[in-house]
Amino acid sequence: MAWRWLRAPATARRRGWWDATPRAPSFAAEQRATLVNVKLKWVKDGALDVAVSRERHLRAAHHLFDLVSDRPGHRVTRSDLVADRSVQKLFGSADAAFEFLGRFHTLFALHRVGVSLTDAALDLRLREVECLRATESDLVARLRRLLMLTLPRRLPLHTVDLLRWDLGLPGDYRSSILRRYPEHFALEQPEGDERVWVRLLSWDDSLAVSELEKAADGGDTTCLPFPVSFTRGFDLRSKCMSWLREWQELPYTSPYADASSLDRRTDVSEKRNVGVFHELLHLTVAKRTERHNVSNMRKLLGMPQKFTKVFERHPGIFYISRVLGTHTVMLREAYGGGSKLLEKHAHPLATIREEYATMMKAALPPRTRGRKLRNAFSESDEGFLMMQGLNLVSSIGPKGKEKSKEGQKPQTPRRGWTGDGVVWSFKMLMCYKIDHVAR
Repeated sequence: MAWRWLRAPATARRRGWWDATPRAPSFAAEQRATLVNVKLKWVKDGALDVAVSRERHLRAAHHLFDLVSDRPGHRVTRSDLVADRSVQKLFGSADAAFEFLGRFHTLFALHRVGVSLTDAALDLRLREVECLRATESDLVARLRRLLMLTLPRRLPLHTVDLLRWDLGLPGDYRSSILRRYPEHFALEQPEGDERVWVRLLSWDDSLAVSELEKAADGGDTTCLPFPVSFTRGFDLRSKCMSWLREWQELPYTSPYADASSLDRRTDVSEKRNVGVFHELLHLTVAKRTERHNVSNMRKLLGMPQKFTKVFERHPGIFYISRVLGTHTVMLREAYGGGSKLLEKHAHPLATIREEYATMMKAALPPRTRGRKLRNAFSESDEGFLMMQGLNLVSSIGPKGKEKSKEGQKPQTPRRGWTGDGVVWSFKMLMCYKIDHVAR
């Protein structure tokens, strides 16, 4: 990596990303080298995949949950439910929707004329509403910080809708949050644009502090490194280790700062791009989001072409889960190598959603794969097989011929059932049962 250090005049010293530590003289750095061609392969992380798989069907169930709970008496008729456009788009047909509702009977109760919530689900819903009310100021701050990350300080409502679940915003956030805080947000429709945008009206310097800067706890933030951890078994070549070490020592640019002067072809610019997504994922409740949710934010975030490649280039910071038929980008440091969020990163809404997922899992039949084989024989069957095995071993000789009774000619058993074969099969059966008991 080629660097050229230029001595800055004393009169031109300003606090910026090029400054050295306060004790050292000020320098301006010009990075002349382009991005190093480092290719890192994707390695599966089972624990993080489990974290994503745990929310299978959760969004669809929660959407129906909102529809039912918002109706009087927490009950909706079948005809009204089927007529809802969002339900038609989500499930495609009425049969599929009602099959889904019947499958998760721990949340929904199907009646002859309508759908209601179970008592346990209604209690959890009330707790969720109370949690949203208690954390509303935090949710407003998250939305403000998201808008502060963008260059024009505004986003299309469609983009906010894609990130709504990840940010923890309620389904009616347009009326419950945007209109309730007119000092922070405004809805507008630019001329010639069919989209409606939400614009940030007030900038708050206290919010423009990244999570990485907060972790520095007042220390020097000139060259902040990112927390890095790899999947067990990940083989990082020495060339990649050397590049990563140098890259971590590069100047850190706050994701809330103006980075228009940075050359997009340099590693300093890429570190800024990583910092933006690092901050964006920290704004989410579960510290993850689907890749396509941010794929249309390139210009709004001031990113170069193919900007999402930073996820592949930095597998120690991000992990791309490929389960559930999509790509989910996750922040490794928030999980600490496990499948659940660390306590310091856990949001109250994340705990509520875990309880939803647990209730949904309780409605499904237990998995029988691998269990059918282990439980194929009961204790009585085992005793019967043991007796039969002993009888076969005693009745069949070592050369595969059955012992003759008095006055009868010895008979050869069917092909394959030799004495040695029966002994071997009986031994395998006993080894299997011993292993099963040990488990």
